[in-house]
Amino acid sequence: MDSVSTQNAPIAFLKGHGTENDFVIVPDPDNAMDLSPRAVAALCDRRAGIGGDGLLHVVRSEAHPEARAMAGEATWFMDYRNADGSIAEMCGNGVRVFVRYLQRAGHAEAGDLAVATRGGVKRAHLAKDGGITVDMGRAVLSGEGVTVTVGDRHWSARNVNMGNPHAVAFVEDLAHAGDLLSGPPVTPAAVYPDGVNVEFVVDRGPRHVAMRVHERGSGETRSCGTGACAVAVAAARRDGTDPAVTGAPVTYTVDLPGGRLVITERPDGGIEMTGPAVIVAEGHIDPAWLNTVLG
Repeated sequence: MDSVSTQNAPIAFLKGHGTENDFVIVPDPDNAMDLSPRAVAALCDRRAGIGGDGLLHVVRSEAHPEARAMAGEATWFMDYRNADGSIAEMCGNGVRVFVRYLQRAGHAEAGDLAVATRGGVKRAHLAKDGGITVDMGRAVLSGEGVTVTVGDRHWSARNVNMGNPHAVAFVEDLAHAGDLLSGPPVTPAAVYPDGVNVEFVVDRGPRHVAMRVHERGSGETRSCGTGACAVAVAAARRDGTDPAVTGAPVTYTVDLPGGRLVITERPDGGIEMTGPAVIVAEGHIDPAWLNTVLG
C-alpha cells in the first residue's frame, strides 16, 4: 500500500504548533494508515497541502511494531515524520503538541503521562494552567569536534545528541547563519551519517540565549525543542554551570523566532523543557486530492 490515498473516506487531521514549530496531526489509533514519505511531504507542503514542519502520526503503542515494546510504559506512540517525509527519532516541540492533542481528544488529563517515541519514552506533565513540561532525557555529548561553515565563516560546534543529532555553534550575530535555505555544511560529515540539526546561538543575558536552527529534513524552522535542549546543555558546559559538576540544577531561557522555551538540566543529567502547545484547527483531508497529488 503506497499511502493513505487508498482510503475512500475523508481522513481526519488537526493542525497545531509549539512556539510556531507547526505540525499536521493525523490520529490513527489502530495504525491502519500507511503514511508513505510522498503522502507526508504532500500534506506538509505549505503551498499545495496543509503545511507543517512535520507530521505527528498518533498511534497506540501496541498497534505499531516500533513501539510495541514500550506499550507497557506509554499507551500512545508519536510516529514523527519530517516535512520531507523522512522518519525522525524525536521532536521536542512535537511531544508537547502531541500531548495537547491527547488532552483535546480526551485521552489525557492534567497530570503526568508518558509518550513513546523512536528516541524512547518521554514523560510529560500537563499542568492545570495548560503549561506542558517534558522530561527530555539525558544529553549525550561527544568529544569529537565538528565545524559548521556558512560562507567564509567557520565555527567549532558542540556535538550534542538529544535522541537526535545536533551541532551547536555560538556566534556573534544570528544573521551570520545566512538564509538557512539549505543545511549548513558540518565537517567531518562522517560524524553525522544520518544528517544533523544545526543551531546558531547568541547570548542575550545571564543564562539567556537566542537561537536559529536548520532542521534536517525540514529546513529552517521557527522553533526546535530538542535543539533548545542541546543549546542549553552546550551553554552550560561553556559557562561552567554543568549540573553534574556543580551539583545544582541550571535553567536557561532560550528565545527562538517562534517564542520562548525554558530548559532545566538537573544534576542527574535529566533535562526538562517547558513551553506552550496550541491546537489551531481540525478538519478532513480529501482522499481524492491526495490521490491526485500522488498520481
